Amino acid sequence: MKKFKVGLLTMSDGRPYLHNLQYEMNMGYQSDIKRRLEETGCVEVVEGEYPINSNTAAKEQAERLKEAGVEMTIFNYAIWCYPQYTAVAANFAPGPYLLFCNIHPSECGMVGMMAASGSLDQMERKHTRIFGSIMEEEVRDKVMSYIRAACAVNRLRGLTYGNFGGRPMGMYTTVANLAQWQRMFGIDVENIEQYEIMKYGNEIPQEKVTHARKWLEERVGKIAYNDSNFTPEKLETQIRSYYALREIIAERGLDFIGIKAHGDLTDWYVTMDLAEAFLNDPYDWDGPHEPVVAATESDMDGALTMQIMKVLAGTPVLFADVRHYEKSADCWFFGNSGTHATYFAGHSMIPEENLKHVSFLPESKDYPAGGGSVHHFAAPGKVTLARLARKGDNYYLTIVPGEIVQFERERMEELGNTATPAWPIAFTRCQVSAEEFIRKYPCNHIHGVYGDYVEELKAVADILGIPCQILK
Repeated sequence: MKKFKVGLLTMSDGRPYLHNLQYEMNMGYQSDIKRRLEETGCVEVVEGEYPINSNTAAKEQAERLKEAGVEMTIFNYAIWCYPQYTAVAANFAPGPYLLFCNIHPSECGMVGMMAASGSLDQMERKHTRIFGSIMEEEVRDKVMSYIRAACAVNRLRGLTYGNFGGRPMGMYTTVANLAQWQRMFGIDVENIEQYEIMKYGNEIPQEKVTHARKWLEERVGKIAYNDSNFTPEKLETQIRSYYALREIIAERGLDFIGIKAHGDLTDWYVTMDLAEAFLNDPYDWDGPHEPVVAATESDMDGALTMQIMKVLAGTPVLFADVRHYEKSADCWFFGNSGTHATYFAGHSMIPEENLKHVSFLPESKDYPAGGGSVHHFAAPGKVTLARLARKGDNYYLTIVPGEIVQFERERMEELGNTATPAWPIAFTRCQVSAEEFIRKYPCNHIHGVYGDYVEELKAVADILGIPCQILK
C-alpha cells in the first residue's frame, strides 16, 4: 500500500526579531518530526520551506502542500506563534488537521498550540491535539495513529464501490443510501449484474485456469474433491469467477466490491468463496497484489468498514458472521462461507505459510451449485473488530477489542462441526461479556484485523463526526 503523504507546517512569531532569533530552533523541531515519521517506512512528509510568520507565508506554504497532494496536515508549534497563521493556513492546507507541540517549559509551544486550537474551534474546523517529544516512541505512536485514521478517511473520497447483484436474503443492514455515501464519504456506487461474472469467466483462457488449479493443488493443505458438487471442474469455475472479477474491477475502475452470490450464483452457478478469499488476500497464483476488499452478501457498510480497516492496518480484513457463542470455551464463532482471506490461516504474507493450513472442502448443501469452501481456523493473535452501522439515517461505529484463539486440532474440529463443518472459523474471545455484546452489537456481520487499532478507529469516528462505542 502506498505511503501516507503528510504535510508539515511550523508556525512562528509575527515579530521579525523573535522569528529570526528562533528560526533554527523551529526548523530543528520540524526536521525531527519529518525524520521520525519517515523512519516508520509508512510516511512521506512534505514540509514547509520555512517557519510561517505572516499571512502571506501561511497561504503560500499551505497551497504548496495542497499542490503536492498531501492527505492531511500537521501544524507544529515549538514557540509562541500568532494563531491567525493557523487559521489562514487551514483555508488551503488539506485536512484533517493535527496540532502538535513540544513540552519544553522554557518554550511556549503549548501556548501557541492552544491558542491556535481555540481559533480553529471558533471556525468549526475539526482537528485534534497531541503534545510531547516526537523522539519518544509513545508520542510518535500517537501521531502515527492519527495519521493512519486521517488518511483512511481521506482515501475514501473518489472511490467506487462495485455492487454485484444487490441486496441478499432480505438483509436491510447490507444496503446503504447512495446519496449519503457520496455526501459523507465521497464514494460512488456502481451496480453490476452477476451475469457479468459468468460472461467474463467463460472467456478466460484455459491455460491460465489450469495453471491456477495446479498451483493451488500443490500448496493447499487439502483439496477434498468428490464426484458431485466439488470436482476439479467446479474448482476451475471458481477460478474463472476470480479472474472475471479482477477483469471487471480493472475495466470499471472499482476500488472495493460486494457480491450477493446467495440465492442465485450459489443455486445454479458456483459459490464465490474462492474468489472472495483471494481478492481479500495479498497474493494469488500470479504473485503478490494489493488486497481488494470483497464483502460477501453485497454488504455495503461491511465493505466500507473493511476498506477503512485495510488502510489502517495495511493488511487483509476479516469478514464473518456472528455465528455462535460457545460458553464452554468462552469464545465466539466468527465464520462465514465466503470472504475469509487465506491470510488469516497463518497470519503471514507468504502464501505457502497460510495455504498449508487451508482445506478446500465440498460446499454446504445449502448451496446446491457447489464448489469448494475455503476452510481454516484463523491463526491466534490480538485483533480489533469493528462495524459501521446506522440508526435511522445516522452512522455510528462499534469497536470490539478481542483475541483470536486456537485449541487442540481435535477440539477445534469438534467445535467447528457443531456449526457448518466446511466453513472457516475465527474462534474469538472479546473483552466484553457475551450478554453486553449481543445487547449492543449492531448486526450479524463483523470485521477485523490483527493488532490494536482502537485509537485509530476512535479517530476515524471523530473525523467523520459520528459517535462510537467500544465494547469491552
